[in-house]
Amino acid sequence: MNNVWFVTGTDTDVGKTVATAWLACQWMKQGYRTITQKLVQTGSEHGSPDIEAHRRLMQMRFAEDDEGLTAPEVFSYPCSPHMASDLQNRPIDFQRILGATQTLSERYDRVIVEGAGGIMVPLTRELLTIDFIARQGWPVVFVTNGKLGSINHTLLSLEAMKNRGMTLTHLIFNDWHPMPDEKIDENTYEFFRYWLNRFWPKAEMLRCPKLSL
Repeated sequence: MNNVWFVTGTDTDVGKTVATAWLACQWMKQGYRTITQKLVQTGSEHGSPDIEAHRRLMQMRFAEDDEGLTAPEVFSYPCSPHMASDLQNRPIDFQRILGATQTLSERYDRVIVEGAGGIMVPLTRELLTIDFIARQGWPVVFVTNGKLGSINHTLLSLEAMKNRGMTLTHLIFNDWHPMPDEKIDENTYEFFRYWLNRFWPKAEMLRCPKLSL
């Protein structure tokens, strides 16, 4: 599956869902048949609110949504996947997830898989998201913003990725966050540009505008 990208970020509220849909729209404008998937959805009884948000921003629906391929694993409690799985006494079916991703990758030019929370979120007690993604060899799209603390969280995440030999293809700077400060935001954006040029020169930096779900 060399046409699959994984979207993660600093934490739960960094704006991965908006950035995922926005990136899908950019790629679709470039002529790529693109679809999004949610790795594991928590906090829902039926379906994926994140996928629904993708579709609103993309202004379209896919037959694969109704087939269950874009949200193959859904848990009701709004928490990390490992805890949601424990509470429902149902293990995450990773083969089902990967099977769905494989099917999507055969039907579309590009598949964007959105994770839950940050890159170190546990999927089980023994398996972190970062290690699961590293095993698949999926390149990473990392979402950050100008909120205080984002530089620290972003650099720690990128260091963990580098230690695992992972590939960063895009760093998306999300213009929306709950504590905007123009000076801090612009300084943070420029710092990330510098850092990518120095340590991840093959990665592309993108800027996601403020969008409403």
